[in-house]
Amino acid sequence: MADRVLRFGVVGLSRGFDLTRPTLVADPRVSLVAAADLRPEARAAFAAEFAAPAYDDAAALCADPQVEVVYIATPHQTHADLTALAARHGKHVLVEKPMALDLAACRAMIAATEAAGVRLVVGPSHGFDPPVAAAAALVGSEAFGPARMVTAVTFTDFLYRPRRPEELDSARGGGVVFSQAVHQIDVVRRLVGRPVRSVRAATGAWDAGRPTEGAYQAFLTFEGGASAALTYSGYGRYDTDALMGWVGETGGARDPAAYATARRRLDGADEPALKAARAYGVAGAATPAPVGHEHFGFVLVACERGDLRLTPTAVEAFGPAARWTVDLPAPDATRHAVVDEVWDAVVDGKAPLHDGAWGAENLAVCLAILRSAAEGREIAIADLEIRP
Repeated sequence: MADRVLRFGVVGLSRGFDLTRPTLVADPRVSLVAAADLRPEARAAFAAEFAAPAYDDAAALCADPQVEVVYIATPHQTHADLTALAARHGKHVLVEKPMALDLAACRAMIAATEAAGVRLVVGPSHGFDPPVAAAAALVGSEAFGPARMVTAVTFTDFLYRPRRPEELDSARGGGVVFSQAVHQIDVVRRLVGRPVRSVRAATGAWDAGRPTEGAYQAFLTFEGGASAALTYSGYGRYDTDALMGWVGETGGARDPAAYATARRRLDGADEPALKAARAYGVAGAATPAPVGHEHFGFVLVACERGDLRLTPTAVEAFGPAARWTVDLPAPDATRHAVVDEVWDAVVDGKAPLHDGAWGAENLAVCLAILRSAAEGREIAIADLEIRP
């Protein structure tokens, strides 16, 4: 199928799209044929770059016969309605994480795409990262055996990046649990390869000026007996990129001397203007070339017969009698695995790993973290009724 391409229409020319854009541009299997956004400067930039229509309304994009796959890169609370809209027009859907903000919405998204006979893929998320895929391929092998414990630790400045009001309101999907825990959950679920059984968690909201969860710790147990310990802080102090060779989360080089820059940038600034300056269509918002793969902090997998540590450029393998490294050279652009999964689903008819059911289970664990922290007890995932 040398001449086959996936014709993508993008709803939401925001920061999420700008991070994925280099991959979509570089991949010969993809053609960006339309976009929809409320910002005229974003529409103008897209039309100029891709010589393609840019609508001010998502319905117009979904009605465009050139569009085959709708990539939904809009705020969390809009995902369910936009997925249903795309499905009604017979479009396949790639929707950003988290899939939605409640499990009823997830079920509706799954039902809408199944009724329309189209594919639903949830991503990008760090479960797609090549180091995660490489480590997952080693888990369960003769050398390592099944995963028994996973430790995942991420410290960033997430809470002090420019935010819209709803991004600081937990009731509207704000905070680090909805936006960041879903990454760690995706990673550990792919590594363990079994459903999560229960969650015990605590969250932290330590800045009255940013009144939402900025940190959490969670202990997950899996069917079959494995466990995972997740720690996340977005308060902009220690940075786990120090453990990753100063390769940032999106694969670009970081400056270790640039301490607390996110906090300083917000001091007395016009936060909506700062937020807008990071979006597609604004000068200076380009994504730097990667020096490693995307990652989500420190991840160590303890298997029955060996351990695996993930880095931005390799998987370090600690076997029963020897240590070795599986090198993963830096790509031309990150996130190619997302295109792989959409291609396999749409063109080859292969069921995607990150489908609606997978996305719903990731959200269920996020909701369990919040509920466990609020109620001070362990939460069984089965009690959340995630499946129809």
